[in-house]
Amino acid sequence: MKSVAIAMAVVCVLLSSAAQLLMKAGLKAAAVSPSAEAAVVHTYLHAFTNLRVWAGLTLYGLSAVLWIWVLSRLDVSLAYPLVSLGFVVTMGLGVWLLGEPFSWTRVLACGLIVGGVLLLAADT
Repeated sequence: MKSVAIAMAVVCVLLSSAAQLLMKAGLKAAAVSPSAEAAVVHTYLHAFTNLRVWAGLTLYGLSAVLWIWVLSRLDVSLAYPLVSLGFVVTMGLGVWLLGEPFSWTRVLACGLIVGGVLLLAADT
């Protein structure tokens, strides 16, 4: 049962990562307004009328609902560090799908995150 809960935690991480990418893709088209106040209003108007942003919010909500199930079956000290894998997945997909900048420093940082999660998982 614990392996099923860990697998579901990974599904939650992937859903959350996909949600972030969808929201970012939906907001890429938001133009920057000349004033800060107008930029905030414009960004939120654009966000709330964009299908990709809504799809991302839906996936994020689904992830949160599934996360409740995960927390009912795993120690939070194991479950929550798995969330950090989202940094790795989101960074990789951001570079690949959104054309975001790549750097070896980011790769090293993600390696440290993965190493930390593996150490925590080995301690269970």
